[in-house]
Amino acid sequence: MSNPGSAALLLALYGGLLLAGVICFLLHFIAQYRIASILRTHYPDQWRIIAVPEEGRGNPLRTWARLQHVLRSAAPALFENRQLNRWHGIWKLTPWLAWPCWLAALALQYTAH
Repeated sequence: MSNPGSAALLLALYGGLLLAGVICFLLHFIAQYRIASILRTHYPDQWRIIAVPEEGRGNPLRTWARLQHVLRSAAPALFENRQLNRWHGIWKLTPWLAWPCWLAALALQYTAH
């Protein structure tokens, strides 16, 4: 690539793809936090099912794992809470957007060399 304009364009595209991937992954984790927060405040009995194990002591890792099971199921839609459904949709969609951005950035990097 001897043209400086095309090199700058490719660099901008590469940086944009990486940034988009990072933003999507951050949104994925923010959505998890917001879903847990909504469940804790609006549905404390259901949150207790997630946070308090049947046996043994609860810990943050165990709560996170149990929350993952809930998020992968159809349970969040059963609450019929618009805010919860919106964050759940963001949680499901953002990894599907982030990975192609990162893979496209890697492909761009590979082809640039």
